[in-house]
Amino acid sequence: MTINAIGAPERSEGAVYFIFGATGDLARRKLFPALYSMYREGKLAENFAVVGLARRGRTNEQFRTDLYNSIQEFARHKADGDDNWVAFASHFHYMSLDINHVDEFVKLRNLADQLDDQFKTDGNRLFYLALAPELFGNVSFNLKSGGLLDSRQGWNRLVIEKPFGYDLASAQQLNDQIRQVFREEEVYRIDHYLGKEMVQNIEVVRFANAFFEPLWNNKYIANLQITLSETVGVEERGGYYDHSGALRDMGQNHMLQMVTMMAMEPPSRLHPEDIRDEKVKVLRSLRAYKSDEDVQQNVVRGQYSSGTHKGKSVPGYRDEDAVPDDSHTETYFAARVYVDNFRWAGVPFYVRTGKRLPAKTTEVVVEFKNMPDNIYFAQKTQLEPNLLVFRVSPNEGIYLKMNAKRPGSQWSIVPIAMDFSQSAEVGINTPEAYERLLYDASRGDHTYFTRWDEVALAWKFVDRIEQAWKSQENELYMYPAGTWGPVAAQQLLERDGYRWWPVNGQREAEVVEMSSVKDAAPIK
Repeated sequence: MTINAIGAPERSEGAVYFIFGATGDLARRKLFPALYSMYREGKLAENFAVVGLARRGRTNEQFRTDLYNSIQEFARHKADGDDNWVAFASHFHYMSLDINHVDEFVKLRNLADQLDDQFKTDGNRLFYLALAPELFGNVSFNLKSGGLLDSRQGWNRLVIEKPFGYDLASAQQLNDQIRQVFREEEVYRIDHYLGKEMVQNIEVVRFANAFFEPLWNNKYIANLQITLSETVGVEERGGYYDHSGALRDMGQNHMLQMVTMMAMEPPSRLHPEDIRDEKVKVLRSLRAYKSDEDVQQNVVRGQYSSGTHKGKSVPGYRDEDAVPDDSHTETYFAARVYVDNFRWAGVPFYVRTGKRLPAKTTEVVVEFKNMPDNIYFAQKTQLEPNLLVFRVSPNEGIYLKMNAKRPGSQWSIVPIAMDFSQSAEVGINTPEAYERLLYDASRGDHTYFTRWDEVALAWKFVDRIEQAWKSQENELYMYPAGTWGPVAAQQLLERDGYRWWPVNGQREAEVVEMSSVKDAAPIK
């Protein structure tokens, strides 16, 4: 965060924020609380206005009541007892809008002009599309046709959510539509994982510490493991999820973005484009799976069957609402990925994500190469490899595992840990990902937003896997809900002499649980 001369955070630029889908879940749970936290912490300019847009009817008063309820339920700071609440809420306005009618965008322009004059926002406008991706193009065209982008002063910025397309072809079509209206530098593609504190901390730990950066290469690192696990099933999203799957839902964006953060070279400057350039170089260096056999050897897909979670029985994926009885959609995938450049040649990056797993967590484990077997200490005892762990969520922190002498013994060596908890250090009121990203977008900082060439390269990598899966419908492994996925995912590492490390403080015994599941053969 940029700090001004007296120690206060840099304020965003004054602007009118247009939130399309303002009555939806994303706005209620994330966007409104983010704006309020920015306001409470002095990050939001005083000259701002927010226009909520959706089809259903609302008065300004009803909208502000919805806003209050949203803040009370989901925000880090509560509105109850805030003497400035009425003043804050007065900046919020609502307009019922059918996005398919350009005439209504003309009315929206008239409201925007009034708010520009009232709040002195200098024509700055930020459009947040909390909508289905297939609507992005139509809204963009109507924003232009309705005259909302015609301000002679100020800037226009478009913030859009994932998924950005369904594959490379659909993403390209969607991008072409948006680029007919907005320039690339005006487009902010959100991946909320990039707004998380510990993800952003990866760069600092890597590039600001002399005892890590010299070791950050294939001479010293054995492998990296990235886990994004969820305990929930598809819930009421079965219809959507069955057309997406874990690979598209998590792999194309979150997982590959985490790989780029771990593998990128130090940027020449701390400038958004230089940082994103280095991430693109990583994506270009990903080893492509050249054949279906390559995919079969390096990628595992699974689907949860019925099982237990916290002692309660939970249904299998095919028993969820709106999911076909014969669905082959993956709810889990694991992959071995290689970054074929000078720094990382030969080092496997293991990634996995899935639903109905034992713990909800996002972690990155860096396993360093072990000491040679012929050294004195290794002959006396079994040395554990050193680990550096970035705990991204739910608890933020850094964990370092090393070997040390057991107190009171002569040569007994045991692994010890240094554990820094970011959440405990700064308190529970840590800024959430959407707050950081909305704050960055309001200041024109692209650093943690994905550029089009990042999106395209990620889709190109993922599409090759999807193509192989379509020709290998039988390569789907079942795993009971509440376990760590299919046995095949464990075997993926065992063939290289490694294993998945425990995550989120899981005991070693819980890792063994995965290998006790007798499901090594794929279903037909």
